[in-house]
Amino acid sequence: MTDAEWAVVRDAMPVPAWLEGRGGQPDCYCHRQMLDAVRCGITWRAMPADYPAWDRVYAFYRRWRDQGR
Repeated sequence: MTDAEWAVVRDAMPVPAWLEGRGGQPDCYCHRQMLDAVRCGITWRAMPADYPAWDRVYAFYRRWRDQGR
């Protein structure tokens, strides 16, 4: 994802609860990294090693999908 693409998408990403004082823990992964992994268009378990673990990417994807993002 280019910097220009990220600038457009960044504001649509959810603000983590811990940043808004609602508790929880910081996410282990950058949202940009997760979005790149979701956009790569391969099967979840075949995720390249330079992306986060496939199960974490899938968890982020499900959360974003369920929130209508």
